[in-house]
Amino acid sequence: MANADVSGERLIAAARELRDRIDALPFSAPVTHVLNPLEYAWAPHEAYLRRFGHGSKRIVFLGMNPGPFGMVQVGVPFGEVNAVRDWMRIDAPAGQPKTPNPSRPVEGFACQRSEVSGQRLWALFAERYPRADDFFADHFVLNYCPLAFFDHARNVTPDKLPKGETAPLYAACDAHLRACIDALAPEWLIGIGKFAENQARMAIGQSHPEVRIGTILHPSPASPTANRGWAPQAAAQLAALGVW
Repeated sequence: MANADVSGERLIAAARELRDRIDALPFSAPVTHVLNPLEYAWAPHEAYLRRFGHGSKRIVFLGMNPGPFGMVQVGVPFGEVNAVRDWMRIDAPAGQPKTPNPSRPVEGFACQRSEVSGQRLWALFAERYPRADDFFADHFVLNYCPLAFFDHARNVTPDKLPKGETAPLYAACDAHLRACIDALAPEWLIGIGKFAENQARMAIGQSHPEVRIGTILHPSPASPTANRGWAPQAAAQLAALGVW
C-alpha cells in the first residue's frame, strides 16, 4: 500500500513536472488558444491532489482533457463548479491564463455554465457516495492531458491534433500517468471513453501489467448514447467489470 502522505506529495510533484514540461509546447492551426489549468488554476488543482490524493486507490478513473466549463475554470478533472465547491469542498482561487481566450474566458468558481460531462460524472459518484471523502477513500479521477485546445470558441480534442504535435505531448502525459499509477497503486484504471482507455493501455500496459484496464461510456453531451441515461449505463459497465 502507498504511504498516505507520500502518495499525495508524489502526485503534486508529478503534476508540477507535467505542467512545466508541456507549458511551452507549440501547436498549430486550427488551434488558436491553448490553456494550461495546471499553470493558472494550480491552487485548486493542488488542493484537490492534497486533499484526496493520499493513500492507495482501488480504482482510478482517467479522462481525456479539460472541458471549457470544468477543469478549464477550476483546475479539477471534470471540474463541474458545483460538484467541486459543494461536494468536494474545494474553493481556491483560479488565476488567468498567460494567453487568455476571449471566446472562452476563465471565470473560476464564478463560472455560471455547467460542464455537462462533469455534472454527470460527479453526480453518479455523489449518489453512490454522499460524502466525497468516502468516494476518494478508494477512487481517484485524473485527466490524461491537462491542456485545453480551442479554435476560438470551438473545443479541439487532443486526438484531432497533428501526430507531430501530439508526440511530445503524449510522451509527457504517459510519463505523468505512470508516475500517478506508481503513487496510487490501483487495481483498476478505468478510461472514461475509448481515447482515455487506449492511451492508458499504451502508457502502462507493459510497465504496470498488474493494473487491470477497462472503460466506461464518456458522459459527453456530444454522445447520443450518453444522452440516453448515462449514469445507469456507466454503473452497469462498472458492475459488469466487477469494479462496483
